[in-house]
Amino acid sequence: MADADHVDRVVAQWAVERPDLDVSPMEVFGRLKRLYRLVDAELNRTFGEHGLDAASFDVLATLKRSGPPYRLTPTGLMQSAMVTSGAITQRLDRLEARGLVTRTQSDQDGRSRVVALTPEGHALIDRALPDHLATERALLAGLDDPGTAALVDAMRTLLAALGDSPE
Repeated sequence: MADADHVDRVVAQWAVERPDLDVSPMEVFGRLKRLYRLVDAELNRTFGEHGLDAASFDVLATLKRSGPPYRLTPTGLMQSAMVTSGAITQRLDRLEARGLVTRTQSDQDGRSRVVALTPEGHALIDRALPDHLATERALLAGLDDPGTAALVDAMRTLLAALGDSPE
């Protein structure tokens, strides 16, 4: 196999060691793990160039894409980021300390808080987003447009089959 990769070698070793088992799922999940490590390192490098990490970028980007007035409740942020309330609190503490977000009382419910982008947070996400997209584009450069579309469709199908819902 001329284009064999690390996962191909692992699967071949298992075929010799345990020929009674179908190890073909390893072809998908082994590559997903290797891809994640490579992609995560590149994305983190880009975030770092802007003084961010993935978690901080996620909060700022979620507020930005929420549209004017760029405000959400911590619960709304937590649901969008799919993290625990403790994790979102830590993220907000760090971003607030840097002056990138504010937390104020809600106008509708004095018991709840609202998180908003500050002008500094708005400017930072506006600078970081194009670089983030350029990094993602570069990471996909090995696929042509039909290959990218096929990958997107396959991932969407698998996510739906595993119960991941849009809400």
